[in-house]
Amino acid sequence: MSSWFKRKEKGIQTATEEKKDTPKGLWYKSPTGKIVEAEDLAKNFYVSPEDDYHVRIGSKEYFEILFDDNKFRELDTKMASKDPLKFEDTKKYSDRLKAAQKKTGLKDAVRTAVGKSQGKDIVVACMDFGFIGGSMGSVVGEKISRAIDVAKRKKVPFVMISKSGGARMMEAALSLMQLAKTSAKLAQLAEAKIPYISLCTDPTTGGTTASYAMLGDINIAEPGALIGFAGPRVVKDTTGKDLPEGFQTSEFLKEHGFLDFITHRRDLKKKINLYIDLITNQPVRN
Repeated sequence: MSSWFKRKEKGIQTATEEKKDTPKGLWYKSPTGKIVEAEDLAKNFYVSPEDDYHVRIGSKEYFEILFDDNKFRELDTKMASKDPLKFEDTKKYSDRLKAAQKKTGLKDAVRTAVGKSQGKDIVVACMDFGFIGGSMGSVVGEKISRAIDVAKRKKVPFVMISKSGGARMMEAALSLMQLAKTSAKLAQLAEAKIPYISLCTDPTTGGTTASYAMLGDINIAEPGALIGFAGPRVVKDTTGKDLPEGFQTSEFLKEHGFLDFITHRRDLKKKINLYIDLITNQPVRN
């Protein structure tokens, strides 16, 4: 018998760093139980091909989808939150910020950028749920406000992609001030007759819904997104009533006049630019 079949040394000899592990995130399982390969998911705009489930994604993926050749100039990249109230619950807020920054590689819960989409400039502000639940603090409000200023100065359309659990409680009243600030900036944008498209994704709740998310010239959403002010449980406890089936889904909201359109992610770039062309009375781009 050849030595090929015989074990010369006892025990496993491969060094740990040489072991070929299966890469993480190779498969994705959607809530309906469909399994899809991560690569196929990315090719399909992060939508599960079999059941059309829109997987939660962040600014990196939305920028890839919206900007031509994924080319853009990011705005206010270094802006980060302070801890003005010295807030502490089970953890110091300053420590939470550091942990979130380390885990996500982001400075805060929104990224803003300017670039071309179907050949024309747009400004996009996109929230990241991975950063403290996409909560809206002072930095989020300031970055959105500054992005609106850039859109106004350059006279280019503004697109806001919301994905948030609401106002950031660790900044208390300071986070609530962002509702008024961003709304006032959007009013200036409307005065300047510059289009604003608001996209609500899963989830869009709390102060975000109560301010910029519902102020678009056109309000659109992704299929099956949870959109509302308070969560279903809170609404049920407050009203003492059973809620209708599918309450707070984008489909329910569209039916009741809160949204203009529901757009599948693969059509997102095309649809946003179509709405911009229609609002600005420009020839429709193909």
